Amino acid sequence: MSEQTENFIPYVRDTYSEEEMKVRSQSFYEFMDKRRTVREFSDKPVPREVIDHIIMTASTAPSGAHKQPWTFCVVSNPEVKKKIREAAEAEEEVNYNGRMSDEWLKDLEPFATNEHKPFLEIAPYLIVVFKRVFETEEEHKKKNNYYVNESVGLAGGFLLAAIHHAGLVALTHTPSPMNFLSNLLDRPANERAFLLIPVGYPADNPTVPDLTRKGKEDVIVYYD
Repeated sequence: MSEQTENFIPYVRDTYSEEEMKVRSQSFYEFMDKRRTVREFSDKPVPREVIDHIIMTASTAPSGAHKQPWTFCVVSNPEVKKKIREAAEAEEEVNYNGRMSDEWLKDLEPFATNEHKPFLEIAPYLIVVFKRVFETEEEHKKKNNYYVNESVGLAGGFLLAAIHHAGLVALTHTPSPMNFLSNLLDRPANERAFLLIPVGYPADNPTVPDLTRKGKEDVIVYYD
């Protein structure tokens, strides 16, 4: 038996009939189609075990050479959340008043967003997703990670699906630049902030923009 074969194990999966696959795939699509970005959070506590589960679900995402180049920092400390909000709002103040083009600002008008981000303090948890651009071994030697952005992006998608599946809401917040998160959370030099995601229950009677997602004729191209 070759060394390569020894490193492999049988792949076991659930099997379904074609009809079951159709039902399950449609049901999951309809469930995920209800997912929305929410900006109005409740401060109601969320069990830490739930956060553990959704993050470990995110960590099942595929990654280049199975390097799993991500770190999920979970912030619940009120003082740290306050500092994150202050730093994020400082960057957003510059964004909304100079960095963003007129076209960008026009595209944001339907969402009624601005530089004020109270959800960063209200949501019980902030999950900060960091990408690990390399690993440090003995004697400070660097070891490459591969397809880091793609890998961490996939993990972020898994994370959002897991949050929705758990009955919680989230917001993908990407203040730019995000270096302040590395500084505030004292992260190592090989990590870069990728996503800042408030997670929790929605506030009472929240509202979201009335949006329409693209239909399948706009997103699917078959080559038969």
